[in-house]
Amino acid sequence: MSPKPIDKDTDKVLIVPIEEEKIETIKISTDLDRWQPKTELGKKVKSRQITTMDEVIATGKPMLEPEIVDMLLPNLESDLLMIGQSKGKFGGGSRRVFRQTQKKTKEGNKPKFSTYAVVGNKDGYVGLGFGKAKETVPAREKAVRKAKLNLIKVIRGSGSWADARTEPNSIPFKVIGKCGSVTVELKPAPKGTGLKSQKEVAKVLKLAGIQDIWSKVRGQSRNMINVVKALEDALRKLNSTKVQEKHYKSLSIIHGPKPDKSAEKKEQA
Repeated sequence: MSPKPIDKDTDKVLIVPIEEEKIETIKISTDLDRWQPKTELGKKVKSRQITTMDEVIATGKPMLEPEIVDMLLPNLESDLLMIGQSKGKFGGGSRRVFRQTQKKTKEGNKPKFSTYAVVGNKDGYVGLGFGKAKETVPAREKAVRKAKLNLIKVIRGSGSWADARTEPNSIPFKVIGKCGSVTVELKPAPKGTGLKSQKEVAKVLKLAGIQDIWSKVRGQSRNMINVVKALEDALRKLNSTKVQEKHYKSLSIIHGPKPDKSAEKKEQA
């Protein structure tokens, strides 16, 4: 051990500050470090054999582990939808994220809380999940987990007749989704229109990466769960609708995230 430095005038030990070592950190959370995948798809993602979400969807295998989404889409954002309603006079009350129901038994009332979560990266990927539990925190965690497992790729484009731009700011064509008595109609809109839709519908469309759209909700729209399910049905119909190759360029259709323009310029140079 090296001797401690001593001041000759006061005979006191000098305290020398220790320089902090610069350590390179990996941008993976501790949960992902401890993650032990159980499925074949999860093992390939953990070992970096699969590096993009497009490759996961191309395999055709169902995602059973939400850590797959956390690893491939680290910039994913989540939000809760207002599907419940607080108690108010004459049945009225403000909207809330948790919908409370209760079962009457001999021991008393047994309440349960349900919520709807939405996750997305604002660039072509969005997922919706429903969670229900005896407490609010487990219900929220279950909803977010299911939303990650139900992730879908949203097709975007510029299908409005009033806009000649080639930017995929909206959807390429009109689509209608249905659940129960509720129908949600989505129409392409020109640049600058914004999300002209119901508030909870706009939350989902914003996380999906859609900037401009016209929408209309018909039926018993007070049932927000059916509204969300009808919206999910409409977004899935965008993928199932067959489009001719000649319309891909005219409608500026893209699947999933937008291409990186800076990377394209480097390749051209």
